[in-house]
Amino acid sequence: MPPSAPFNPPAADLPNKPFVPEWVPPPVTQQKENFAELKSIDLSLLDSEDPVVVEELIQKVKVAIRDDGFLFLENYGISLEQLHRQFALAQYLYHNISEEEKERLLYSPETGVWSGYKHPYGFKRHRGVPDGIEQFNWYKPDWEDRNRTPTCLQPFMDEIEEFCNYLTKSVNRRLLTLFSRVLELPDDYLWDNVQSHGSPTGEGYFRHALFRPVEKSTQEASKGLRMHGHTDFGLTTQLFSVPISSLQIWGRDEQWYYVPYKPGALVINIGDTLEIVSGGHFKATRHRVFKPPVDQLQSERLSLVLFNSSVGDLPMSPATDSPLIQREGYIEEQGIFKEYRKQMSSGRPVPTNRQWREIQISTATDPTDTISNRVGAHQVVIDGQVMHQREYLGMKVVLPV
Repeated sequence: MPPSAPFNPPAADLPNKPFVPEWVPPPVTQQKENFAELKSIDLSLLDSEDPVVVEELIQKVKVAIRDDGFLFLENYGISLEQLHRQFALAQYLYHNISEEEKERLLYSPETGVWSGYKHPYGFKRHRGVPDGIEQFNWYKPDWEDRNRTPTCLQPFMDEIEEFCNYLTKSVNRRLLTLFSRVLELPDDYLWDNVQSHGSPTGEGYFRHALFRPVEKSTQEASKGLRMHGHTDFGLTTQLFSVPISSLQIWGRDEQWYYVPYKPGALVINIGDTLEIVSGGHFKATRHRVFKPPVDQLQSERLSLVLFNSSVGDLPMSPATDSPLIQREGYIEEQGIFKEYRKQMSSGRPVPTNRQWREIQISTATDPTDTISNRVGAHQVVIDGQVMHQREYLGMKVVLPV
């Protein structure tokens, strides 16, 4: 593919745009915690004219997504100043959205669609126990109708939309090029055949999220969890690294590790769809959101995430024409691909990508739900370890709590 151009956003100082205060990153933790050692990928090396450099990059990516399913992405085309502008817009949203707009744009996850405003009272439309998490999610219809965006953000939608266009059509396309090469397929195989299109996020989501400090009673009910251990249901997730240590990944030694802060970097994780497409060679990332270290407990965590999704009507299936899969076969060591193979072997239909994401959105439970989050309900004990177990469309998902 041709060399990539850097992000060139619309002007921030147009006359119709209100003043937006800068976002100032909070201080990093000084606590000694278990931090993951993630591999860092320099995406600009994909443009190198030296085939040796490009091949070394591909091999580095191959190891990262097979071992961890998580990696840092750097030099992807967006400057730190441009990124901080997007964080400033997210901060502006939560300082300016009205109560009336929160109600007007309130999400309905029971429909299987994660669109609009999420209140800080759990993952259902009705209010439950306070969880301190607010979100605004853009889904395909939200890009098409400005009335589905909070009024305070409407003057800035040119910037937000172009940011998402760049993340999807430049950053994620280059990332999928690397993954296609790992599978020894044509460069645009995953982009043309798996990635969804038709909006700045395809059939995926862009999220502004704010994690506020929670009451002690909430923290005790959830055992410190802000979001359950899970894998993402889509293709890839692009999460911008932030100073508040709260995101954790599950290591091969079956321990949780905080993801360290790397200014300006994207944290990339592999979703269920890509694990299946790769025949199990890529590993869907087991991760969760946990309370931060003690010196950050009273800090707010602002987060920007883009969830890239596959084509909704496609049944989940591996890329059987991959020379890597043909040569090395399938890998069923963990997770969703193992369940997918069981489903196929039994002759039962496998879900489409849309069915897979919508069932998980519509049945999500809260970490504060003490009825569901117990052994005998949604939890089981395996080899002495408490695990979260759900079944979706005949496929069992077992993940660390």
